[in-house]
Amino acid sequence: MNTENFTRSVLDWYDSGHRDLPWRHTKDPYRIWISEIMLQQTRAETVVSYYERFLKRFGTVEALANAPEEELLKSWEGLGYYTRARSLQKAARMLVRDYGGQLPADLDSLLALPGIGRYTAGAIASIAFGIPAAAVDGNVERVLCRYDAITDIVGTPAVRKRIEERAQQLVPTDRPGAFANAMMEMGATLCTPKSPKCLLCPVLDSCRGHALGIAQDLPVKPKKKAQRIEKRAVLLCLCDARVLVVRREEKLLGGLYVFPDVLEQDDPAALCAHMAQAGVQTAYDEHLGSARHVFTHIIWEMEIHLLLATACAPVENGMWVTREELAALPMPTAVKAARQWAMRRLKTT
Repeated sequence: MNTENFTRSVLDWYDSGHRDLPWRHTKDPYRIWISEIMLQQTRAETVVSYYERFLKRFGTVEALANAPEEELLKSWEGLGYYTRARSLQKAARMLVRDYGGQLPADLDSLLALPGIGRYTAGAIASIAFGIPAAAVDGNVERVLCRYDAITDIVGTPAVRKRIEERAQQLVPTDRPGAFANAMMEMGATLCTPKSPKCLLCPVLDSCRGHALGIAQDLPVKPKKKAQRIEKRAVLLCLCDARVLVVRREEKLLGGLYVFPDVLEQDDPAALCAHMAQAGVQTAYDEHLGSARHVFTHIIWEMEIHLLLATACAPVENGMWVTREELAALPMPTAVKAARQWAMRRLKTT
């Protein structure tokens, strides 16, 4: 199948029916930008409710640029990869300062914005501005690796360039945005990582991967590094119907609120000693439960402990909050179980 036939077959398939997603009903560059950032490493079904709530609160570039960071992170709570939200705000401030609050209709200018890589720039350019630019995400990469039977390990600069060039050849000048959505839709609904629905594929007859019987094995990805396991004791320190939270300064989850914790320790006396070093005198009460959270490279295995403080002493980067204040703070999913325990305990104090 030649390039034009591939493109028209994919567009015809897309036109015959696809998922009804809210960002597909707009050409507004701002809304498309927000959706594309949210969709990075997150399923579309999860993004829908976040997208609509986020835009109600931050409906313009100016609103996003001027938002308090805590409010921004709270709106992002549960989506994960919080650097995306911070990069959005950095980019919004650049847009207000340099572009009159408008996203530029230019690939190079889009690429210069924080948080926008080649895929996101291509998606915004093609969908919002009608620029015939390729948008190669993981879905599109998978479709093309299978269609062309690319058996090299993906992720290397040479293979990435090869796939991007191939994708660019396929982009139609008349409907680049629809084609970008169609390719992503194929990868998400037909050419899935496992058990691809090959018999429903509009380009099945010319798919080299299917003809060779290797489609399901593609793309070939580099071996993942083993995830490091961190064992953490999460400490719920209660005092006068308040619980202690601290604002993380580390790169991972930086700017979000968590509970005090300590690595590789679960002895009650040691946990109290840890809090004493922070300036809070406590008495150990009980072990509440366990939780586990998987990050990209790290797994947190957490034991949640209840400590009772003799006074709400000041703590660096920390504050003592009520149940209502706790609910309003931006906190990562990693401490969801601990927050639920804290909410229950604060309700009964």
